[in-house]
Amino acid sequence: MFEDIWAYVSLAPSLLLLLTLSVVYRYLRHKWLQPQATLTAHGKTQQRDGTSVTPSATHEGAREGDRPQSLPLSVNYHFTRQCNYSCGFCFHTAKTSDVLPIEDAKRGIQMLQDAGMQKINFSGGEPFIVQRGKFVGELVRFCKVDLKLPSVTIVSNGSLISEKWFEKYGEYLDILAISCDSFDPEVNELIGRQQGKKNHLDSLRRVRDMCSKYKVAFKINSVINTHNKGEDMADYITDLDPVRWKVFQCLLIGGENSGEDALRHAESYVISPEEFQAFLDRHKDVKCLVPESNEKMQNSYLILDEYMRFLDCTKGNKDPSKSILDVGVTEALKFSGFDEQMFLKRGGKYTWSKADMKLEW
Repeated sequence: MFEDIWAYVSLAPSLLLLLTLSVVYRYLRHKWLQPQATLTAHGKTQQRDGTSVTPSATHEGAREGDRPQSLPLSVNYHFTRQCNYSCGFCFHTAKTSDVLPIEDAKRGIQMLQDAGMQKINFSGGEPFIVQRGKFVGELVRFCKVDLKLPSVTIVSNGSLISEKWFEKYGEYLDILAISCDSFDPEVNELIGRQQGKKNHLDSLRRVRDMCSKYKVAFKINSVINTHNKGEDMADYITDLDPVRWKVFQCLLIGGENSGEDALRHAESYVISPEEFQAFLDRHKDVKCLVPESNEKMQNSYLILDEYMRFLDCTKGNKDPSKSILDVGVTEALKFSGFDEQMFLKRGGKYTWSKADMKLEW
């Protein structure tokens, strides 16, 4: 009997050692042999192998804003809402008369470049209405000389642009787009694409000639609506020979050109997808044609308003983010509603620097 008891006692240290080793092994296996993750200073998850993933990739409960943000490759800065025309379908109307001080605008543009912007487009309203074009001219020069942006462009109605402006700022501008919806003066008057009795088509041709003289790539933008959907513009466009002819389907935006609080009411200008396609089919042989339906257009532009807030159009109106001057570009981008895939699908990235176009002036 005593021999049996002594045998168990002599085995106890060995059993205790095995138990201890088992516990230590399980602890080490849990700590070192399983993938480990820690949160880095940038909000990403650092794996043991050194790779980083966003929180959305490591657990299902990640917030929407934690996902990687798109780069603001191309930005449209509508620094003014004021305009000397009264187009009935305008989707960025004169709801304010505010314009940022130019130094604030430059600071915001610098922030956008730091975040990845390669192209900036200045629009309105009418960009040349502010300080008779000096404001936009100085921004164009700043972007090209100081920031050396690959592409600096403007969209204008063309009526306020002088040759003196081209002499001073033309060399810094890559593309000047002039809006023209019809080659019938009566239709332009009906739409509101003119000021007083001044002929919009005269302004269009005058600016086209100055673009050629001062080596600025010339572009035309047209909004297709109930008043021009039946036109054949092919010969006119071929004669003017723009580098691009952007053709938009008339788009309704709540609070801008539709709804009780809107300054314009464009419901009567809207055409169906089939009517828009019929217009495109009629002009299919125009090589510079770049069509944009409502589907392609609505969420594929990064739009900054006069306060440098991104405008989210995903709900059919323009919901502003906070200003990039207050919260930074990355934070504001989370509320832009920007569809990067549609931007690329519609051809948003193209040869946009005049140095790369190899144009014959």
